[in-house]
Amino acid sequence: MTGIKTTGEKKLMLFSGRAHPELAEEVAHELGVSLVPTKAFDFANGEIYVRFQESARGADCFLIQSHTTPINKWIMEQLIMVDALKRASARSITVIVPFYGYARQDKKHRGREPISARLIADMLKTAGADRILTVDLHTDQIQGFFDGPVDHLFALPVLADYVGAKVDRSKLTVVSPDAGRVRVADRWCDRLGAPLAIVHKRRDPDVANQVTVHEVVGDVEGRVCVLVDDMIDTGGTICAAADALFANGAEDVIVTATHGVLSGPAADRLKNSKVSEFVFTNTLPTPSEVELDKVTVLSMAPTIARAVQEVFEDGSVTSLFEEQA
Repeated sequence: MTGIKTTGEKKLMLFSGRAHPELAEEVAHELGVSLVPTKAFDFANGEIYVRFQESARGADCFLIQSHTTPINKWIMEQLIMVDALKRASARSITVIVPFYGYARQDKKHRGREPISARLIADMLKTAGADRILTVDLHTDQIQGFFDGPVDHLFALPVLADYVGAKVDRSKLTVVSPDAGRVRVADRWCDRLGAPLAIVHKRRDPDVANQVTVHEVVGDVEGRVCVLVDDMIDTGGTICAAADALFANGAEDVIVTATHGVLSGPAADRLKNSKVSEFVFTNTLPTPSEVELDKVTVLSMAPTIARAVQEVFEDGSVTSLFEEQA
C-alpha cells in the first residue's frame, strides 16, 4: 500500500460577509444549512478583521457577499474572507457575488482608462477564489476575465414570470432602454411572446449618469411596456426612457431590473415617475428610502441555492435555465 485512504465525505460550508446578510440567510434556509459563525469588525482606522469560528479544513466553502454601498469596503472584506479560507485549508472556495462591483468598467472607451471589472476578477483569484458564482453581469465578456469557472445566473425567469402573470400578454411590449440590452430584451420577448421596442439614447461621456433620450423604435402606442435592464443606479436613464414611452402613447410602463443599486436621487426619481411598478431582485439590499408602494422585490435566493447545490454535487448549473427556457 503506497498511500492512505479516507472515508471522509464532502462537506459544504456557507459563509457570509456583512454587506447583505438577509440574502445570505435566505440562501442558507433554502439549502437547509446554517451560516458559519463569523467574527468581523472594523478597527478605528477602517481596517477589517475577520475570523471564522468553525474549522473549514477540507470543506467546499461558499462565500456570499454582494458589492453594495459602501462598495469598496465590502469588496475588501470579501477578499480578506477568501484569504482567511485559503489559509484555513479549505478544499475549494467559491465566491458568490450576486452583484459584481465595477462591472460597468468592462472595457476601455477612451485612452488612459482602467478595466476595473478585470481588476476585481484578478484580485479574487489572487486572494484564493477557485470559482465565481454571480447574477446578471453587466456584460457577458466579464466571465472571461476570471481564470477559472464562472457560473453566470440569470434573473430573467424570476422577473419575466412575475410580469407575465400580472399583465395581459396580448397588450405587452418588451422595451430595451438602449442598444446594449437588445439581446436580453429579445430573450424576454421569446419567453413572454411579446414584440420588441428600443429606446435610442446618447450618453455624455464626460458626465456620469447623464443621458439624452432621442427616439423610440417600435410600436408602443396603447401598449403596456416593460422596460428591462440589468441595473438601475440613479434612475435617470430608466425614468427618461419611461417618459419617452409615455410621450409615444404607451398606456402603462413597468420597469424591471436585476440589481437595484438606487443611489443618489434614485428614490425621488422613482417616487415622482409615472411608472406604475418597479420590479427588482434582492441581489442588493433595497435602501429604506426606496421602500415605496410601487417597488416590488423578488428573491433570487432559491436560484442561488440551487446553483450552489449543483456546484457542490458536481452537477450542471446550466440545466437550471434549460429547464426554465
